[in-house]
Amino acid sequence: MTSSKNPGLFITLEGPEGSGKSTHAPRLAEYLRSLGRDVLLTREPGGTSIGDQIRSVLNDHANTAMQPRAEFLLFCASRAQLVSQMIHPHLERGGTVVCDRFSDSSMAYQGYGHGLGREVMRSICDFATGNLQPNLTLLLDLPVEVGLARRRQGQGDWNRLDALEVEFHRRVRQGYLELARQDPSRWIRIDAEKEEEEVWAQILQAVESRMGSGKGNR
Repeated sequence: MTSSKNPGLFITLEGPEGSGKSTHAPRLAEYLRSLGRDVLLTREPGGTSIGDQIRSVLNDHANTAMQPRAEFLLFCASRAQLVSQMIHPHLERGGTVVCDRFSDSSMAYQGYGHGLGREVMRSICDFATGNLQPNLTLLLDLPVEVGLARRRQGQGDWNRLDALEVEFHRRVRQGYLELARQDPSRWIRIDAEKEEEEVWAQILQAVESRMGSGKGNR
């Protein structure tokens, strides 16, 4: 959950490659704006000038020698800049933030995928974000093979992490499912294998139910 000092609403979209986050995050932001909310739409890594430079390094196919610990720390550096410069100020003003990936991506990709020590990672993520946690996380979940096939067919740029072995991506997906199992009050699983409009209907229902319950804005 966000800190009690933050009156805003913080929603993140997570999931394996090809799950449709980049399609549905802008759509969700527009829907929330239609309700009169002041919405910041952003993404990880990136979202700031500094973060976008780090994103280029992380995604570059030339950087195959990058070690998992270096990869994780670069993600955290981008995240620290994004939280400090963009997310936290917007939440303090009472705004709503929709973010394509956040700290849970590091836990899934570098923690479960690469096998880094997750307890140490959590401490570093908390340091980078000032202990900021989303109010609601939507897990767009689908089989790894389906998601990677979508990516190869043109859904987003094929980057360095996409090109890792299938077993890596299977570990990432299982990591996401485990994270959702550990914290069901924050996570809602969305079946992202379905057609786009069916996925959107699930997202809409999840967000409306959470906002209606009062849990989305503490």
